[in-house]
Amino acid sequence: MHILLVEPYLGGSHAAWAEGLRHHSRHTVEILSLPGRSWKWRMHGGAITLAERFRAPDRRPDLILATDMLDLTTFLALTRDHTAGVPVALYFHENQFAYPRSPWDPDRENGRDNHYAFINFASALAADRVLFNSAFNRDSLLEGARALLGNIRDHGEAEKVDEVAAKSTVLPLGLELGALDHHRPEKPAPSDPPLLLWNHRWEHDKNPEGFFRVLRALADEGLDFQVAVLGRVPPHPPPAFTEGRELLGDRIVHFGYAEDAAAYARWLWAADILPVTSYHDFFGISVMEAVYCGAFPLLPRRQAYPGLLPTSWHPRCLYDDEEELAGCLRELLREGRPDSGELANLAAAYDWERMAPEYDRILEEVAAGR
Repeated sequence: MHILLVEPYLGGSHAAWAEGLRHHSRHTVEILSLPGRSWKWRMHGGAITLAERFRAPDRRPDLILATDMLDLTTFLALTRDHTAGVPVALYFHENQFAYPRSPWDPDRENGRDNHYAFINFASALAADRVLFNSAFNRDSLLEGARALLGNIRDHGEAEKVDEVAAKSTVLPLGLELGALDHHRPEKPAPSDPPLLLWNHRWEHDKNPEGFFRVLRALADEGLDFQVAVLGRVPPHPPPAFTEGRELLGDRIVHFGYAEDAAAYARWLWAADILPVTSYHDFFGISVMEAVYCGAFPLLPRRQAYPGLLPTSWHPRCLYDDEEELAGCLRELLREGRPDSGELANLAAAYDWERMAPEYDRILEEVAAGR
């Protein structure tokens, strides 16, 4: 089967997912894409550019797999002489109903950001199957669409949300976890003192303020630990990072982007505890990478995080507020982390070697009209 993967924003996790599917699927996956930048223009104009590139007399894939950054209705309208009758699946890495806006975004201040959410909803209506990387992603889109359309005075079409729900499926991301095994230490052992890990984007929605606030409080109590703060440093990172570095001083053993994939993997394998403070996550790639490598996760009871772990682990791994997080960390630092081998095995289920057959099965269903 020939699958055309249409991605207007080929960067970061979107690119890793697309390349992973192309490499691991038993089908031929062709990627039609634009570079991962200027996300708002990609949602507005990317469909026009990609439709022009798509048009070729002999191009007729068996299935189109688009992502949430594509205005699918515009793309299909501009290619209807080639795409009429071709089944379409739409994959949501995120949705604009629940994606947090920067406080400096003028669209938010002027009430224009609902337009991007509506592009997501109209695209979902146009697709034959709608795929989400998590139940939280699916539920937040459906709830957001009902709220938005329910406020329209006439012809809001809120009942169309049920149509999207009926053709929606949760299909988690595939991850290249096996690549981390190349850097697994021969004799894994806890760090001394325990190593705490940050391996997320340096953005406000990841709540670095809460992360460093909790660690500063524990440091003031005299608890012994070290911290590795990984992640690409943006041009204007939140002040919490530089402030946290000054406050924690020599406890910080790494600060910034790992020099390469091997160095990143070695930090994951060395980490003992992963305290996550994020306000927002549609899936949690960095979380599952660290858990696979043996870090014990402490996750907020919100967003996609509860869905990453079986309920039997929720009492030990989920917390409700910073005070509870500090208490959990305090106990782990004093008593030692529990064995996390079971969690690592659970994380392994997201490896592409296991996920690719599920992708192929679902995409074959869409192509067959089921």
